[in-house]
Amino acid sequence: MKLLDPRGFGMVCATGAVAIGLVVAGCANRVEGSPSPNASDLAAYKTEATSSSAAATSSRRAAAQAKAISDNCGPFPTTTGAGVSKYNEFVDAHDSNAPDYVAKRDGAASTLEDAANTVERGVSAVKDTLPPDLASKFTEYVNAARALADETRRMTYTAPVSALNDASKRVNDARNVVRDSCPKR
Repeated sequence: MKLLDPRGFGMVCATGAVAIGLVVAGCANRVEGSPSPNASDLAAYKTEATSSSAAATSSRRAAAQAKAISDNCGPFPTTTGAGVSKYNEFVDAHDSNAPDYVAKRDGAASTLEDAANTVERGVSAVKDTLPPDLASKFTEYVNAARALADETRRMTYTAPVSALNDASKRVNDARNVVRDSCPKR
């Protein structure tokens, strides 16, 4: 029995492959038309992509807003509470004609200003993401705390207390409005 010659066998296979390729190429049809997407499919895709992008943007915006609210509402009671405590110490010193009255007055005014500055910095840092109504309530607190600090600095034993009382009521009201507007923990 004679074995196949590998070169001859390879040549037969190569010739067969070329012949089959020519037959397939000759039978192929050209597709008429222009290469463009289906207009309705393209419109649907663009609408879906836009919707998805808008949802992602909205989600990021909502997360940023929640963080801004938390970052400002969370420390607010502690930050402003220090001013309340120092102010109450000043009022007690004033009412009792305490020898450290001036120091308590100046300490209360400084603490109120520090609280106002801290709240203002927090709001300014996130002004575009904090809801405008909440931002305005924080700003009212800042203005009220500064006004109370000014009135506190002007206070003497003989000065009338009506302006101080009015400023104190304003800051308390502003503080309560912010606390009521912030989410409960």
